[in-house]
Amino acid sequence: MKQYIVDAFTDKPFSGNPAAVCLSEKWLSDEAMMKLAAENNLSETAFIVKEENGYHLRWFTPSKEVELCGHATLASAFVILNFCETDTQEVRFNTLSGELIVRKNGGLYEMNFPTYDLREIPVTDAMEKAFGVRPVKAVLGLDLVCVFESEEIIRSMDPDRSLLLGIEGRIQNVTALGKETDCVSRSFCPKLGIDEDPVCGSAHCQIADYWAKELNKKEIYAYQASERGGYLRCRTEENGRITISGEAALVAISEIVAEL
Repeated sequence: MKQYIVDAFTDKPFSGNPAAVCLSEKWLSDEAMMKLAAENNLSETAFIVKEENGYHLRWFTPSKEVELCGHATLASAFVILNFCETDTQEVRFNTLSGELIVRKNGGLYEMNFPTYDLREIPVTDAMEKAFGVRPVKAVLGLDLVCVFESEEIIRSMDPDRSLLLGIEGRIQNVTALGKETDCVSRSFCPKLGIDEDPVCGSAHCQIADYWAKELNKKEIYAYQASERGGYLRCRTEENGRITISGEAALVAISEIVAEL
């Protein structure tokens, strides 16, 4: 089974968000996929099997399967369109989040994702203790999004991992208005076995949608301010969905030889 390591939301290797992409002729057991995801120890390992109408795509963190992952979808599309279906500019994935279509547009890979209803929730003392700074606002959708006063707070933040485990939301996203981009964010997900996701595409289904409404803009240029860093171009659509675009860079191609 071939495995590709692809850095998403960047055009330079060793930046952005790395994902492992595994191409298989048939499905491995869930146990085997979990073992390989844990072995890779990346925020996501994607598994792809070709079907009659497109490809079936599943995503695994080192500790569990998830229902949506943006950067591993981008990495998967990069692999399919550059190594498997080189005569086309579009790939369709069947996933736990429904059909996801990725289109190649020059150097960008455009992904069409669902957005999620965001409801404002009270800012709590637990949030302030975990992040070290009190948010000015908190909203909850698929994950938690905490809004802070400045980009500097986001960049310098060093949250308490143990305290984050007690806060609502699968992923704790923090965001603020950006100086050179529309917004700056970071994503912490200790509940998934990941202290910080370097660049989280699915988080921007909520972050970019939030700022699009706040700024009254359809297009949001976002930066994820992790140590690796990465840029996302986001466009809200009329049908309650969002297009998230980014670049990708190939790091490695390998063959899995262990029996799974």
